[in-house]
Amino acid sequence: MQNTVSKATLGRLPMYLQFIRGMSGEKVSATQIAKGLGLGEVQVRKDLASVCAAGLPKVGYPVAALRRDMEKALKTNAPTCAIVVGAGKLGSALMEYDGFREYGMEIIAAFDKNAAASPFVHSRVPVYPMDQLAAFCASHQVQAGILTVPAASAQSAAEEMVRSGLKAILNFAPFPIKVPSDVTVHQENIALSLAYLQMTASESRKQEKEEQYGTKSI
Repeated sequence: MQNTVSKATLGRLPMYLQFIRGMSGEKVSATQIAKGLGLGEVQVRKDLASVCAAGLPKVGYPVAALRRDMEKALKTNAPTCAIVVGAGKLGSALMEYDGFREYGMEIIAAFDKNAAASPFVHSRVPVYPMDQLAAFCASHQVQAGILTVPAASAQSAAEEMVRSGLKAILNFAPFPIKVPSDVTVHQENIALSLAYLQMTASESRKQEKEEQYGTKSI
């Protein structure tokens, strides 16, 4: 097994882990996982080999060992603490979600410019004023954050997150934030994802009609 796991592989591990958690058998192969998730078999094989050394040719991986090594790589036994900046509808929904801990992350607080001077509890986590972000991140050694503010506030909020010591930001704001090179940003654009799904569904319906009537658009 390799000493390090690439960021790209880490990004795919939650999919693999969710897949094998739903399995009842004792063995699983890269071919099974690739087919079940609609991914390339070569890529899946490389990803699995980078986290687990228990695989055998034509046999596959023991599910228990593969699951254990994936959970270790994702640090699910000791989740990374994260904060949310922006306690609006989207931020609130993320705070309600239980699934982060299963994949190595736990939201422990949120911050919002409209929060009162004293924190209030929203669901499971407290929400603090933005001016307490730096002190909180320092005292709790937080380095990961989720940004869910409107586009107009995204850059300034991101800069405040960076000043507070965050090194990884999941950005849900519909705005491409700029950060120093030592800070990792993953852009999550829900509107673009929905547009892609709509386009894919439309193309699928079009293809079905063409096959049904034996015609093809020019």
